[in-house]
Amino acid sequence: MHIIFGDSLHLIPEKFTILELDTFEDGNKQETAWCVVENIPLGDFPTLDAYKKVHSDLMQAYRGRNWEYCNSAIKGLRGRWNGELDSFYDNLQARVTDYEHTPPPEDWNGCLTRSLSDL
Repeated sequence: MHIIFGDSLHLIPEKFTILELDTFEDGNKQETAWCVVENIPLGDFPTLDAYKKVHSDLMQAYRGRNWEYCNSAIKGLRGRWNGELDSFYDNLQARVTDYEHTPPPEDWNGCLTRSLSDL
């Protein structure tokens, strides 16, 4: 898996599967990270569009604080994409679990606050 940011997205040929990861925020600037999945098993091709939708819905549910959907989607997505995103799903699951116990502030927008120069 390769990770790209923001404007680099348009440089990737359509033959690759591209999935949104996190959006990072540094002050007023936001930058979205995307992953380029290269090695999808042939057996997964019939369900590829469905899994892409679940992943997209997962990211929307995360920003919308729908922790129940996040838990369900992460469970269904682990092992997909030839396992390339499993560490991302593990990290996201840990965040969801934390937010279930200690909700984020009311003004939380789903972005990770990090210095973009560190990325």
